[in-house]
Amino acid sequence: MVRELKTLGFWQAVLAEFLGTTMLVFLGISAAIGNGNSSYPDQEVKVALAFGLAFATLVQSLGHISGAHLNPAVTLAVLVSCQISVCRALWYVSAQMLGAVLGSAIVLGVRPEAVESLDLNKLTGVSPGQAFGMELLLTLQLVLCFLATTDKRRSDVAGSAPFGIGLSVTLAHLAGISYTGCGINPARSFGPALVSMDFENHWVFWAGPVTGGIMATVLYDFLLSPRGLDLTGRLKTLVKGLAQGSNSGNLSPDCCWSSTSSFLLF
Repeated sequence: MVRELKTLGFWQAVLAEFLGTTMLVFLGISAAIGNGNSSYPDQEVKVALAFGLAFATLVQSLGHISGAHLNPAVTLAVLVSCQISVCRALWYVSAQMLGAVLGSAIVLGVRPEAVESLDLNKLTGVSPGQAFGMELLLTLQLVLCFLATTDKRRSDVAGSAPFGIGLSVTLAHLAGISYTGCGINPARSFGPALVSMDFENHWVFWAGPVTGGIMATVLYDFLLSPRGLDLTGRLKTLVKGLAQGSNSGNLSPDCCWSSTSSFLLF
């Protein structure tokens, strides 16, 4: 774990998560509040496309550096899958949270004077329990898509994995905006909440996505497409991360994106 912290690539990956989440939150929220005259369902489609295209673009740009999680729920899911170390997961989540706060603060500084809201995730006509279920299911499909499309064991994936993940984000927003504003990302929910100091029902946007992400990992990694039961190898990964060239499930060091990257030499 200490050796991991001493590598340049580790900090490049953390920086990529910070910058990526900053841009994701900035672009998504800007699209959501930038036109006060937009009406539903036009506004829903606009916001869904903004988040989906932003995620696809950023995953394409940063995937080879950090894995482009840009979402604590994804990072925790990958951790449960034993594809990254606990240390890396903690730093990723911290970077994502800080990036979301910075992105929200930027939007706060440039928003039109007539706009008061920062597009906080809010419950619309549903109870907290129903919202939890919605966030859980929406995040489950997103993380399932992320794990499946970035699985290096597969040889049948055609087209662009980042585009597929972006479509998954778009789909989640199209289905969930009318209910919860579609969080599916604790960092994206936390940034505007902190800047606006409004944490009403905020637990929903942590509990739902985190539970959904972990459930997706259990379903994919242990039931649908098991990676094996090498407990020693899994524990080693959690402590030290995956070394370059590791044959543990044919995973690459940076969480299934590139087998040539060298920033995880432990």
